Amino acid sequence: MKIRQLAHVVLRVRDLERSKRWYQDVMGLKVMAEFPGRMAFLSASESVSHELGLMQIAPDAPGPDESRVGMYHTGWQLESRDELVNLKSRLEAKGVDVVGVGDHGISLGIYVKDPDGNELEFFYELPPEEWPANGDLFSGHFPEPIDVY
Repeated sequence: MKIRQLAHVVLRVRDLERSKRWYQDVMGLKVMAEFPGRMAFLSASESVSHELGLMQIAPDAPGPDESRVGMYHTGWQLESRDELVNLKSRLEAKGVDVVGVGDHGISLGIYVKDPDGNELEFFYELPPEEWPANGDLFSGHFPEPIDVY
């Protein structure tokens, strides 16, 4: 077996319509298909069926728990450094709090949480030709610090 890529993530949400609106408004994702009241399938690109699935569960379901095994966050890659530079003010204009910023050596990320507390990272990653020659991808600091705090 040779895996091509990670194709999608499915999140359980308390309120499908609220989550669908949030992912459309904040991230610009497009609803590609849905089973009303049960599931919605969204994508950043019209060239794939979906990258994100949202599944309705009970409105009083417990949220993500940082002390339990499970997903930490989903990462959404941006096209350019400039997009990341401008992202924080766009998020704040939509009432989305930035909960963290990470310098990963070859990438910079801004972290937020969706209405159910699922964490997302928006990041810009250097092109592979700019990665460290020694192969230690996450050492050091991003070569061009940007103010996203």
